Amino acid sequence: MTIVHTTEEWRDLRRSAVFEGKTVGFVPTMGALHAGHVALLERARAENDLVVLSIFVNPTQFNDPRDLEKYPRTWEADLAAARRAGVDAIFAPVRDQMYPDGYRYRVTEDTLSALMEGRHRPGHFDGVLTVVLKLLLLVQADRAYFGEKDMQQLLLVRGMAQAFFVPTEIVACPTVRAEDGLALSSRNALLTPEGRARAPEFARILREESDPEKAKRRLEAAGFGVDYVEHYEQWRLGAVRIDGIRLIDNVRSENPL
Repeated sequence: MTIVHTTEEWRDLRRSAVFEGKTVGFVPTMGALHAGHVALLERARAENDLVVLSIFVNPTQFNDPRDLEKYPRTWEADLAAARRAGVDAIFAPVRDQMYPDGYRYRVTEDTLSALMEGRHRPGHFDGVLTVVLKLLLLVQADRAYFGEKDMQQLLLVRGMAQAFFVPTEIVACPTVRAEDGLALSSRNALLTPEGRARAPEFARILREESDPEKAKRRLEAAGFGVDYVEHYEQWRLGAVRIDGIRLIDNVRSENPL
């Protein structure tokens, strides 16, 4: 497994004989890998000759500096998980490598990104779309794999790739959940034991309650701080806070708007 930290090293590797004539599957992450990430890597392994993983805690998508500071960083565990999943190369840059311009140039979408997550996290999707476009252009993968848990992000990334004629196929992968129904997330590790025990109620209420306002009231009664529960196309999406940790999830809606 090859690990590189600079864009120059990456470009040299990408042009080398290692990649010649091979199909490439790509999984972009911010590290703190869990079983959901592993599922993406395993699918990439099954569908491509080579698998590339990126690990970069992207500062431009955090509108709250405290959230960036406490985001879990588990480098050694991530390397072990990547090896077990059969990753061929890891691109793990630092900020200056990804933003040599100081983030003067960025990607903005002005419709879907203003809803839900975008309304509650100003600038978040500019950061997401900008870094994903940079990574897609650098990796030049045949396929890139994204989890459906971050449905709004998935839709925006897919739309961006189409808008900018990026040839990489954006592959959606089902949400991986714990046995109690909680969607796997790197942020789950930040929950207290009590918060982790209560967190599965989020997914259960989102699934059971078709009316967004009723779902909000049930979540609040269960002790969650609710940012939103909304219908978008065929999904019902929500974001809540517990123990000061923000969790998002979505389910397919039987009554889409």
